[in-house]
Amino acid sequence: MAVSSTSVSLPSYPDSDYAEIFVVRHGKTVWNSEGRVQGQVDIELNETGRKQAVAVANRLSSEPNISAIYSSDQQRAFETAQKIAVKCGGLKVVKDLDLRERHMGDLQGLIYRDLSKTNPIAYEALMSKDDRELPGGGESFTQVFERCKSALLRIGRKHKGERVVVVTHGACIETLYKWANAKGSYAGKIENASVAVFHLYGEDNWTLKMWGDVSHLNQNSASEGHTTSA
Repeated sequence: MAVSSTSVSLPSYPDSDYAEIFVVRHGKTVWNSEGRVQGQVDIELNETGRKQAVAVANRLSSEPNISAIYSSDQQRAFETAQKIAVKCGGLKVVKDLDLRERHMGDLQGLIYRDLSKTNPIAYEALMSKDDRELPGGGESFTQVFERCKSALLRIGRKHKGERVVVVTHGACIETLYKWANAKGSYAGKIENASVAVFHLYGEDNWTLKMWGDVSHLNQNSASEGHTTSA
């Protein structure tokens, strides 16, 4: 499957056979900058993140006929979605709890680079090739995949022939990429305020049309210190 990592020319109107879904990662937070595990801790955007949210909102406002905007209920995603909604004609943002970040259990709040020392048991579970739930109520990768897939299917089936925006988190986007990509891996970093474009055909046939577009950040000088922390 050919996938672009930069902005490409997409059709002005989606075909009635599929839903076109722009999937956006939220803007940056203080915890992103610190390399701290966020998980489902509800952290707001920092100043850079707010600039990134405006930049991605400006980028998406050039896409005609966006009919709906969905978001995780976590502050960093919802605030990003609200910026997009204002630029796209004042649409209402629909919160969907299934779009939340992966619950990271006992690792939440810890610094990524120190995890092997501060909580070696949970770190081992995180890094294991086995698909484990994380100690302290954390989710397995499969659990994240199933709830994110459920959300995107629900949204995609509801909006066949339409163009919609979904604002979510790094782990959720990673699962969606693996779902759509036959090779089963994702292409590089999932940057803050990056854009991917998925098409849903039929009941569950996903194709990935664009991946990791951050051209809007480069143009607006809003991409300070990219990170892959969730």
